[in-house]
Formats: sequence, structure tokens, C-alpha cells
Amino acid sequence: MATTLNKDIFGLDVQNHELLKAAYDAYLANSRSSHAKTLKRGEVRGGGKKPWKQKGTGRARFGSTRNPIWRHGGVAFGRTGEENFTKKMSKNAKKVAVKQALSIKNADKAIIVESIATTGKTKEIAKKLNDLKLNDKTVLMVVDTKAPEILRATNNLANLKLVRATYLNVFDILNADAVIFSETALKAAENWLLDKEEA
Repeated sequence: MATTLNKDIFGLDVQNHELLKAAYDAYLANSRSSHAKTLKRGEVRGGGKKPWKQKGTGRARFGSTRNPIWRHGGVAFGRTGEENFTKKMSKNAKKVAVKQALSIKNADKAIIVESIATTGKTKEIAKKLNDLKLNDKTVLMVVDTKAPEILRATNNLANLKLVRATYLNVFDILNADAVIFSETALKAAENWLLDKEEA
């Protein structure tokens, strides 16, 4: 479908990739969850009895077998389960990074604008991907809203990820072989990225 793409979004000359990398790393960091937790010496079971008397044995003095330098002892400076890995970026920086990522994909001719109408059947979307020769590619499909029909039609396609236009991110864009926009999603993305008022 012949659609003119806005040069302010899809036509940027990206010479420096530092912002892209920062946005990519921030996405991964903000996706991390802190589940790992180690036991400190006071949390390891046992070790209440002094292993040997303080003096006269010729060995170093120890008060507990749960000392961090002992096998089966506690862990010094280990994970607490409360680590915060998040990295902050301003909204404007995120939008600029998304525009840069879309410009790179457009330069690679990987941006497609298509009508994405479905009754909720997976075979309809699978046929569209096959017609576009993308059935064995990683595809990012951008819609303006996640209607129940489009969710049902795309949930079982392993190589396709569905995202709303206002939730576009650098990670998904750069990792996709092709980015498919619906006509309405393209308008929504333009309004969001260029801070336009919704029509």
C-alpha cells in the first residue's frame, strides 16, 4: 500500500547510536525483576555452637560455622531481593529514540503499512504474513488499540508481537525483521511521537 511516511518520524539521519543504546538498555533493565536472594550469616540455619574453644588448639578462632568464609556459611554482600535495576529516561528522549529506531527500519525498507482487518481468526493474519513473505520472520504489528479480535488472531503466532502505537519501544522495533502498521496505528503513532492533539 502506497503510504507517505512522515519524515520527522521515519526519515531521520541517525549518525549517533548512543541514545538508541541507552533506550535499549533501559528497556531491558526495567524488565528485570529482583528475585535472587542470598542468606546472611544470621539467616543460615545452624552454627549456634562455637566449633572449638577459643584458645589452645593452634587454629584460628571462630565463633560460628556459618561465617561467610566457611563452606555452607552465609554470603557476605549477597543479593537481598530488593535491588532496583530501573533506568530512567525522559519521555522526550524515549520518543526521539523510537523515531530513530523507526528511521533505521524505514531505511532498511522494513516498515509496512497495511489494513489489519480480522474476524479473530489466526489464519487470516497468517495469510497476510504469508502474502507479505514474512511467515518465517520476526514481525512487530502496531495497532491503535488491542481489540479482542486482533488479540485472538495473533496470540498463537510465535513470530509476531502485537503492540499499541503509544507503547512502541526501541527494543521491539530493532529486534523485528519487519514492522507492520495499521493505517489508524500510523496516525496514532504520529500524534504521540510529534505531540499532536488527538483528532
